Amino acid sequence: MTNLVWTVLPYLCLVVFVAGHVWRWRHDQFGWTTHTSQVLENRLLRLGSPLFHLGVLGVAGGHVMGLLVPASVTEKIGISEHVYHLTAVLGGTVTGLMLMTGLVLLILRRMINGRVRRVTSRMDKVLYAALAAMVALGMIATVGVNLLGGGYDYRETIAVWFRGIFWFQPDPTLMSGAPLVYQLHAIGGFLFLALWPFTRLVHVWSAPLAYLWRPYVVYRGRRGPAPTATAAPEQVRDAAREPSAQR
Repeated sequence: MTNLVWTVLPYLCLVVFVAGHVWRWRHDQFGWTTHTSQVLENRLLRLGSPLFHLGVLGVAGGHVMGLLVPASVTEKIGISEHVYHLTAVLGGTVTGLMLMTGLVLLILRRMINGRVRRVTSRMDKVLYAALAAMVALGMIATVGVNLLGGGYDYRETIAVWFRGIFWFQPDPTLMSGAPLVYQLHAIGGFLFLALWPFTRLVHVWSAPLAYLWRPYVVYRGRRGPAPTATAAPEQVRDAAREPSAQR
């Protein structure tokens, strides 16, 4: 069972993640969009969306730093374990709260606004439920275990196992001794990757990056009074009447 969960499941989810995106691009390009509902309700969206997206960026950056960068590297560049742990816990708590607050506002928006609720698909509901579960587990791990509890050095176990996946050498025994909330968070993360291609999250791969280097659009203003309408020349009016006269 240990090998199935910590060796087979990650690769299976990664295969679904890649193959699902290929299938979606080939067979459902019309659905490759955010399905925006901004025109239906903007007040809660204006509050929740920035909090959610900024929180996602912060949480993603923390995961990259904690899982992909070995502890030996941070020590070599002068970041002690105490400083790293303090930064990770405080930064993770702040960005996690931003993400959680934004997600709650976005879910509340889809629940209380009838027009937005009617355009919410079944897959949207599954996505929001999965996001809520992932955020809840992450906050329990960060706040409950590391901030209020005794703490857990995941960089010596979970991070090593995670990096081993990319070298095709994951050590499942490293995960068997991790706290349950970390295990559930890791399993949920890979299951979330498998769900990703079939949701609106595919829009993140279509970010308008070309806007960063495309030429500027030049607008020219007209000075003076606006031009007045003038009657068309007689020849133009006669040419316009000829087809109707022939009919």
